[in-house]
Amino acid sequence: MKQSLTASSSSSSLIRRARLSPYLLALLVFTVFVVILHGEDFMCLLGQLDPIPDRPATRTEKKWEELPFSIGKTPEGCDLFSGRWVWDDSTRPLYEESECPYIQPQLTCQEHGRPDKDYQHWRWQPHGCDLPSFNATLMLETLRGKRMMFVGDSLNRGQYVSMSSLPRNTMQQLSSTGHHFLLESNSDDAVIHRVSERIVRRGSINKHGKNWKGVDIVVFNTYLWWMTGLNIKILQGSFEDETKDIVELSPEDAYRMAMKSMLRWVRKNMNRKNTRVFFTSMSPTHQKSIDWGGEPGRSCYSETSPVDNATYWGSDCRRSIMEVIGDVFSKSKFPITFLNITQLSNYRKDAHTSIYKKQWSPLTPEQIANPVSYADCVHWCMPGLQDTWNELLFAKLFYP
Repeated sequence: MKQSLTASSSSSSLIRRARLSPYLLALLVFTVFVVILHGEDFMCLLGQLDPIPDRPATRTEKKWEELPFSIGKTPEGCDLFSGRWVWDDSTRPLYEESECPYIQPQLTCQEHGRPDKDYQHWRWQPHGCDLPSFNATLMLETLRGKRMMFVGDSLNRGQYVSMSSLPRNTMQQLSSTGHHFLLESNSDDAVIHRVSERIVRRGSINKHGKNWKGVDIVVFNTYLWWMTGLNIKILQGSFEDETKDIVELSPEDAYRMAMKSMLRWVRKNMNRKNTRVFFTSMSPTHQKSIDWGGEPGRSCYSETSPVDNATYWGSDCRRSIMEVIGDVFSKSKFPITFLNITQLSNYRKDAHTSIYKKQWSPLTPEQIANPVSYADCVHWCMPGLQDTWNELLFAKLFYP
């Protein structure tokens, strides 16, 4: 699904005022595209890993002053992705669920009966420095007449929806049309995509990539879709071929193929002088409460507070995927800003949609009797955690 936010257009210099005048608002253009596929299959995301740098080093990355959109830089020695969650009932939430018409019913936890709002009141506090406050005026004025795109799975859709909601009442119109995933596959349909035998077409990024050309800021993510626990079937030719040449790759090799295709496309089609490219790291799941010292047989269901163990990383996860990302990105010839949301999100066992969402299909009596069996411990309630992802995106966009 591709979604866009549209207002009206005019060129303007960068401003930092706290609010927009009605005249400026009438002239404002801010277009955001999102390319998603509901990658509902999932496994655990991250094991006992060393902290990951906020941006894997690339051989050709320029100094912060030369990156497009930057107006300052993160203080020396400040790692925005290393910190703790602190209770904040004065500035959180950043918006109300009922105020944002863009939130899909799969993410509206209050509407679907969640009894608490504690998950809305946690703020990320980096160690030794502060996270810049999200400035909607600066964001919108900077993107006047430009395009910002989110490309990836349903977690990236959530980040897009959060970005749509953060400026509160400054957006004017939302329109939606169908679109797809990174590489062409037999799961491309935005609605009918949960096929049991997923097949990816090798080297097919241009089919969807043509829709990304000319974008000014792009935020990529992809992970859950590849982690089915099975090898990935790769089509060597076309889906129209009468006889199909299919090989199987391990999830790591298939993921490496996708990452290389993405970076190759970026290098060939984006202008490093005026385009910024971000990659959001793996969004963790909380399927087994025993991982954080909870009772066996439970999950994120009924959790109302973050994990309070600073060393918690989850279990059963794929270090190999992180190694693929580090290896491929380190060889990139285009500067990529890495948003390392994995560890800070690992603490937030309380922030998932759990059972408080629109269900894709009617629940069985057995499921109703056992909420843990159908709790969604993958996606996140809004407002909530993903607003922090966008605060980090804002910080790295303007203060890399």
